[in-house]
Amino acid sequence: MKLSLFIASSLLSSATAFTAPRSSSRFATTLASLSRPSVAEHATPIKEGDAIPSVTFKTRTRIDADVENPFDWKDLTSEDLFKGKRSVIFSLPGAFTPTCSSTHLPGYEAAYDEIKSLGVDEVYCLSVNDAFVMRQWGLSQGLEEDKTPGSLGFKKVKLLPDGAALFTRGMGMSATWEKERGFGERSWRYSAVINDMKVEKLFIEGGKVSQDYGPDPFEVSDAGTMVEYLKSVA
Repeated sequence: MKLSLFIASSLLSSATAFTAPRSSSRFATTLASLSRPSVAEHATPIKEGDAIPSVTFKTRTRIDADVENPFDWKDLTSEDLFKGKRSVIFSLPGAFTPTCSSTHLPGYEAAYDEIKSLGVDEVYCLSVNDAFVMRQWGLSQGLEEDKTPGSLGFKKVKLLPDGAALFTRGMGMSATWEKERGFGERSWRYSAVINDMKVEKLFIEGGKVSQDYGPDPFEVSDAGTMVEYLKSVA
């Protein structure tokens, strides 16, 4: 009997010893603080004339192989895409979302040749999505594939995955939708002309980045506004 009581007492003591106490600071962390950019600068847009962030994009490039999935990973840096070039980039909250799919991307795809004729080397569509999602979105949008080995997938507008939001944060365009839509961290809607790694012109919807915002403004980052600007400085 005494032996049984001793064993039970020992087990209870061991269990108490190995039960980690809850940290009050750890469990006091609110959901709201977790769903906001960790640094205020991530949601403070850079200005015209500023240098764009130097990051690495995880892309998928076509390879010369007769297989079901003829793609391989290819790291592309900001310098690879924008150094020594004049490019147009437009960024949106998400692939497959309504305004992005019905108007934003189709508008730039339709205006691609005109934009290129106005002294632009390339047009990129950026979203905080991975390369697989961006490709499937492009296919669903009817974008013409570029099957040349080494290509980024499509002949006109190039879809640029910013899956970890590194470029988006560096541009100060990080927006988190929690109660609204449940997107999590995405990019605020904007467009820009990037000239040799610097922002030449910047169009931000609403003039600022808003968090967990209900409306989806789409007034200044469209292709028509971009074409008008490029013509004005041609």
